[in-house]
Amino acid sequence: MTMQSSTVLECHSLSFAYRGGAGAATILNAVDLTLPGGERVAIVGESGSGKSTLLHLAGGLERPSGGTVRVGGRELGALGERERTLLRREQMGIVFQAFHLIPTLTALENVALPLELSGTARGAAARELAHAQLERVGLANKPDRHPEQLSGGEQQRVAIARALVHRPILILADEPTGNLDSRTGDAVFQLLLDQVQDSGAALLMVTHSEALAARLDRTLRMVDGRLLAEATDDR
Repeated sequence: MTMQSSTVLECHSLSFAYRGGAGAATILNAVDLTLPGGERVAIVGESGSGKSTLLHLAGGLERPSGGTVRVGGRELGALGERERTLLRREQMGIVFQAFHLIPTLTALENVALPLELSGTARGAAARELAHAQLERVGLANKPDRHPEQLSGGEQQRVAIARALVHRPILILADEPTGNLDSRTGDAVFQLLLDQVQDSGAALLMVTHSEALAARLDRTLRMVDGRLLAEATDDR
């Protein structure tokens, strides 16, 4: 099923505030965002501007103070915790700056895990799909390595494979090259773009890098909790 012409992510009047002893601190203020299938969008901005918070809300990892988030037409706020978890497992892939691989699992087992958890495939079938995904990211020769036996760039490749193996409709990436040197980061970023394009998924990426953002279809800038569109060249 192709999602190229469908709305994958829709955020409407999205707000988020932390409440503490000194009162509420507004992090996001009435954010609107629509992301169709196949589009690749970067969010840039200063630290603390709300970029990662928006990503967490889009993934259902946090609940908004106001507004709505829809993924694949389903409103996250209307779902219980278990339903949101299932939706995330089936429809989303998340790539973190810190990789977040499970250290006790091999590369193959890390990539197979989303298939097992979502019920997409199990056992030998899951391992076969995971191995094919490792091959796509250039790690077919290291399926039995544990994360500590892999370089930072290799670990992020495994994380990308894990995020895409179950063919989600939405990829969320939070500073995916932030822990890598520039050369490795550039190679990993291009790999992420290639894999996302091949899958037809939508990509929403938070980055501090204006250069990386310029390689996506659209750039949005977060300023004091508000999302501002930027002019983009035809690409």
